[in-house]
Amino acid sequence: MLNKVYLRIKKFMKDYYKTIIFLIICYFVFTFPLPYYIYAGGGTININDRVIVDGSYDSSGSLNFAYVRELEGNVASFILGNIIPGYDIEKQEDVELNEDETSEDIMFRNRIYLENANQTAIMLAYSKAGKEVSIRDKHFYVIYVEDKEEDGLRVGDELVKVNGKDIENVEDYTNEVQKHEVGDEIKVTVIRDDKEHNVTATVKEGADYKVTGVSVSTIYEYKTDPKVELKFKDSEGGPSGGLMLTLAIYDKLTDGDLTNGLKIVGTGTISSDGSVGEIGGVKYKLNGAIKADADLFLVPKGDNYKEALKEKEKNNYDIEIKAIGTFDEAVSYLESLES
Repeated sequence: MLNKVYLRIKKFMKDYYKTIIFLIICYFVFTFPLPYYIYAGGGTININDRVIVDGSYDSSGSLNFAYVRELEGNVASFILGNIIPGYDIEKQEDVELNEDETSEDIMFRNRIYLENANQTAIMLAYSKAGKEVSIRDKHFYVIYVEDKEEDGLRVGDELVKVNGKDIENVEDYTNEVQKHEVGDEIKVTVIRDDKEHNVTATVKEGADYKVTGVSVSTIYEYKTDPKVELKFKDSEGGPSGGLMLTLAIYDKLTDGDLTNGLKIVGTGTISSDGSVGEIGGVKYKLNGAIKADADLFLVPKGDNYKEALKEKEKNNYDIEIKAIGTFDEAVSYLESLES
């Protein structure tokens, strides 16, 4: 039996060896990495699938995130980026600012940006809906390290103590740094890989005050009534869905229907005061809304709105585009729509 299989494989290799060699060469040529990023029209995600609120109200339409599609730089994607309209190519050196960073560092930071957007959305939506929300706990994560020291802080570290003192807020850390001279080393206790570690950070001269060359972000845990659960994939990150997430949570907490039976796609960051911030990749996100047959595209006021209108006119898109400056403005506009 094994002998017959061997003979068949041998015959196959003999008859098709040229084709096999050609396919192997093509595979390695077209998957060979190149120092580029290729950006293309993205897609949409129904937020109802990501937001679970106890006793929530159902909507007749849908609120949706918009995202940009990023392709790995290789021969195949580079060729596509040069021949397909709407694809853009950027050099890695123009995008990556810190050569010491790993892809895991960047992914962690983007995940923290998403968590920040999520917590702002929860607090704002619950406050606007008149529901109970309070801070239960908070964590302080390193999201950027300018220059890695041998036994120093790393992206992903959770700050616990500085020089033996508990850290209750980010100011506790920065205030301790100000007490030392440039060049001094301070001891920092962190949680890394679920274990406590003692590391050092060197005090440096900053633009306005002394620093240790790291950026720290605060992540809050909230207690809410009703309970809310957000479901995101580990690969997802970034703050650009803040506006739409806030609207989706608010819509589930109130007895109205912000969607009015429409498929609404949007983008924009959200601040604690309800202001909507601009984002990147508007034209790709608008393209994704068009592919999803959306009725309405919400976009931050300013350059984002101008870019979206330009893209709409250029491609003759059939979609309503609304510029949004604040959360309250978005709610008022959506409540004024008729199905």
